[in-house]
Amino acid sequence: MKKHHVFFAAVFLLAVACQTKKADMVNPFLTEDETPFQVPPFDQIKVEHYLPALEEGIKQHDAEIDAIVNNTEEPTFQNTILAFDQSGELYNKVQDVFFPLNSANTNDEMQALAKQISPLITKHEDNVSLNAKLFNKIKAIYDKRNEMGLDDQQIRLVEKFHQDFVRDGANLPKDKQEILRGINEELSKLSLQFSENVLFETNKNFRMVVDNEKDLAGLPADAIAQAADQAKRDSMEGKWVFMLTRPSMTPFLQYAENRDLREKLYRGYFMRGDNNDKFDNKEIIKKTIELRNQKSQLLGFNTFADYIIDINMAKTPSNVYDFLLKLWEPTIKIAKQDVKEMQAIIDKEGGNFKLASWDWWYYAEKLRKARYNLDENEIKPYFSLENTREGMFYVAQKLYGIIFTHRPDLPVYQEEAMAYEVKEADGSHLGVLYLDFHPRDGKRVGAWCTSFRPQMYKNGEKIAPVTSMVMNFTRPSGDSPALLSFDEVTTMWHEFGHALHSLFTDGLYKRTSRSVPRDFVELPSQVMENWAADPEVMKVYAKHYKTGEAIPDELINKIEASGHFNQGFLTGEYLAASLLDLDWHTKYDGSDVNAFEKASMDSYGLIDEMLPRYRSTYFSHIFTPGYAAGYYVYIWAAQLDTDAFKAFKETGDIYNPELAARFRELLAKSGSDEGMNIYRKFRGKDASIDALLEKRGLK
Repeated sequence: MKKHHVFFAAVFLLAVACQTKKADMVNPFLTEDETPFQVPPFDQIKVEHYLPALEEGIKQHDAEIDAIVNNTEEPTFQNTILAFDQSGELYNKVQDVFFPLNSANTNDEMQALAKQISPLITKHEDNVSLNAKLFNKIKAIYDKRNEMGLDDQQIRLVEKFHQDFVRDGANLPKDKQEILRGINEELSKLSLQFSENVLFETNKNFRMVVDNEKDLAGLPADAIAQAADQAKRDSMEGKWVFMLTRPSMTPFLQYAENRDLREKLYRGYFMRGDNNDKFDNKEIIKKTIELRNQKSQLLGFNTFADYIIDINMAKTPSNVYDFLLKLWEPTIKIAKQDVKEMQAIIDKEGGNFKLASWDWWYYAEKLRKARYNLDENEIKPYFSLENTREGMFYVAQKLYGIIFTHRPDLPVYQEEAMAYEVKEADGSHLGVLYLDFHPRDGKRVGAWCTSFRPQMYKNGEKIAPVTSMVMNFTRPSGDSPALLSFDEVTTMWHEFGHALHSLFTDGLYKRTSRSVPRDFVELPSQVMENWAADPEVMKVYAKHYKTGEAIPDELINKIEASGHFNQGFLTGEYLAASLLDLDWHTKYDGSDVNAFEKASMDSYGLIDEMLPRYRSTYFSHIFTPGYAAGYYVYIWAAQLDTDAFKAFKETGDIYNPELAARFRELLAKSGSDEGMNIYRKFRGKDASIDALLEKRGLK
């Protein structure tokens, strides 16, 4: 090759290399999304993109706040309140991707990055909420809000921002604000560490390996196949591996005849975070509660529960205690009766032992068969994951006219996730829904609904939401599709209710478009569980995965008849966890964590055969942000959801179009008023607890 050819070739290759490097350096958060519906370009986002994008987002948000603060004109709704509501677009955009993925698809890099990002966010949030000049401008508008010609929603936005700033410490003197900053930063770090410890304890630090086939006696074929598949993934082919995720653990506890192994597995579960090793959460709990108490007292509240519940529907911890204890007495009475009946089965079979917590699922299943001649394995073939998914889509279409279309062309954050476009009946775009069904090492346990982009308005144009449902359901195995327990079925429909709330939300202002009290937020989710269990609906979607035949009336009748079954346990373990949560946030005296937990449960008379749904050391709901002093909200909202579904039943049409339109309005405008007022607009009256008591067999 001639020299000049070599030279030009070298220049060309260098240019290509530079272009490639430049392309690699393009941060997808800092460019306009060119994906369909502007969903996050998951296929382009890399771990190294988050931090610089977040730093740029903070920089832009600071500039927007400075512009508001330094505006020499008199504060108005437009130049202060609206400008603040619309600020932080990039800042929020990065978080709306990073944190959902750190829960659903994390790895060592993401977790390390979270430890960098969380303090930055905490510091920035404090810088905003403790900005005296910004607060003074907001307060100036708040003080004369009723004299400015504002409409109801504008006044509500002003009031919510003012409330936020006061609750975040804006009225505190400078020295106490600095103390508050330190508390917030430390709480952020503790929360992150608690969550990581639970993730490791659940997904990595425990495996129960079975190498003797006899130890599988009693287990259904699909549970055995799942365990064999897990063993293959763990490079232990020919053995069976059981984990602490619900799809793996629950069938073993429910059916395995080997009592010692049931104890080993359950003990692995309830000792998470309590093994006096580097993943132990007890000191984190003590520090968290101490800091939360300091924070609440700084802000003028006696306890952290007072601080949290003050803006909920319940208003005070005493109201929550009264409500929970009203349910506790009949619940524990039923649980004690179930214990007697299960112990009778043990004695009849010649078992020389007393029922223990790791026996409950196993003997409850025997008791179910004895009472109702119903076996969970009879039901599961009718509830394939695909049919269940299509069933909930069907009900949403019947109620609201919306249509779900699978869009494999949309980028996904994990190969198992599926994207759906959601359209109105007229074909117009409503939003995008991601579904992510199965457990994996990088996913935390449980089920949740999150948002990659909430509904909002920008320059007068409605921006459609992008929401996501994340679950941990049984995987397909061999020729069998994923077959769900009925509990998993209702979990899917529950999260779908949250998704519908996100998809239907329609508010002009970001702060108030879906601003509902924590004890209202589970109404949209839990109400969908009622349709999942309705016989008319089950006939549509519950079809045998092999024959395609609809679930027979005989099985539906058995499911209905057993509706009250095991409520002593299911409601009891939940109530116990709710009371434990409240006790942590009202009564903690600095004592040993396990001793405090035991004293709490003993004070209510929790029976030895039952543990709270979450022991303290893995109670992620309350020791990471979200449900602290608020785990009670599920059953508080249950009185609303049972009452709401009763309204449909009373009309004789569970798809009643007039009621469906009113309930959609409730979802769309849920942030436009206080929670109980929104519910009254739908129902025409306050919710009654009677429907809840009746549904759970507590009266």
